[in-house]
Amino acid sequence: MPITLSTLNKIKQEGSKFTCLTAYDSTFSHLAGKAGVEVLLVGDSLGNVLQGHDSTVPVTLENMIYHTECVQRGNQGALIMSDLPFMAYATEQQALESSAALMRAGAHIVKLEGGEWLRSSVRLLSDRGVPVCVHLGLTPQSVNKMGGYKVQGRDPAEREALIADSIAAEEAGAAMLLYECIPSELMEVIMSKVSIPVIGIGAGPASDAQVLVLHDMLGATTRKPAKFVKNFMAEGDGSISGAIEAYVNAVKAGTFPGPEHGFE
Repeated sequence: MPITLSTLNKIKQEGSKFTCLTAYDSTFSHLAGKAGVEVLLVGDSLGNVLQGHDSTVPVTLENMIYHTECVQRGNQGALIMSDLPFMAYATEQQALESSAALMRAGAHIVKLEGGEWLRSSVRLLSDRGVPVCVHLGLTPQSVNKMGGYKVQGRDPAEREALIADSIAAEEAGAAMLLYECIPSELMEVIMSKVSIPVIGIGAGPASDAQVLVLHDMLGATTRKPAKFVKNFMAEGDGSISGAIEAYVNAVKAGTFPGPEHGFE
């Protein structure tokens, strides 16, 4: 049976975990789905791992449409989530048009980065039948404003803003939330404040799901891995499929992420 938002909500209500992994083409989409990954993220991280950029900012909507179509062709029943890239949702009209393009390409839900300023766009998209995941914490599209890739939510004001933004996103109609690089303890607090499924990356073990970039979890990187990354190639049978299965099993068993993958 295909994975839907109802499936993910049921998993959450049961107190179980689900997995998310980036995918950018048909072959890896097929392998990830067969290995049990519930959510395939067509991430604008393709700017880093496929295109060789030092940020996600250069990625275009046309890039995202193309890779979403590729992932859709190989999909084995996973929920496909596609990123709206930098400046593709600066206005409500842009958000509608860009989201429609990604949904037509095969996405089941779109992901946007931002807090309070997104409220009206999230509500509009939700009202028009487009499920939305709001990405909070470290938002890579804002790396130039942030001054680098830094843990978010350590400062008391940032912490309260993240909690408020989380509640506001759900009230606006967001179907999911994703948090990147926030203190593990803050993730626990946020989990007590929201009722929709939550995905984490570098946010500790409390969330309903974890996500990693495919290339990172396979050890296929050209840079020093982030603290929250684990190379799963050594955990399986030495194959890509085995590594993905090991990742899925570790998330569902609660053994990944460990304390060493989180932030205080």
